Amino acid sequence: MTMTRAILIYGVITGLVLEGVFLGSMLLGTHEGENGVLVGYLTMFIAMSIVFVGVKRFRDVERGGVIRFLPAWGLGTAIALVASLFYVLGWEVYMALSGADFIGDYMAGHIESLRAAGASAAELAAAQAEADELIANYANPLYRMPLTFMEIAPVVVIVPLVSAVLLRNPRFLPAEARA
Repeated sequence: MTMTRAILIYGVITGLVLEGVFLGSMLLGTHEGENGVLVGYLTMFIAMSIVFVGVKRFRDVERGGVIRFLPAWGLGTAIALVASLFYVLGWEVYMALSGADFIGDYMAGHIESLRAAGASAAELAAAQAEADELIANYANPLYRMPLTFMEIAPVVVIVPLVSAVLLRNPRFLPAEARA
């Protein structure tokens, strides 16, 4: 298997798992509330664990159990980028099909939390003006898509980096000898 083929196979698998987990969390409502961000990132890390599997399998099968840091990191990053494309496009499909006003609801909650914290009328007006600008910008997919990618970007950086650091050592989860 070439590196390009590994990127596509594991990137698509990771992307499909990521989308499945994302849709499941949206349907179950686990992304809402105080722990929504924690649940969101936890599910991203779980889904992106397939990046580690892809790099390990490539190391063990194609490279005889040995891979250097840079090729491992590059492979893992490319797999994660393919998966993040699924994440971004999945969000666009979700927004189009659900009719959800995610950013409007989010900003309304933010304004309400400021109000509850005792913000002055001037502070509330300034926050509302910023919210209105963000809502208007978010309606544009060319603005929204990079923002969506930025949500998953920390995971796209961390998982391949950790995978490469661990898997560059051939003694870490060594390849099993074939009989």
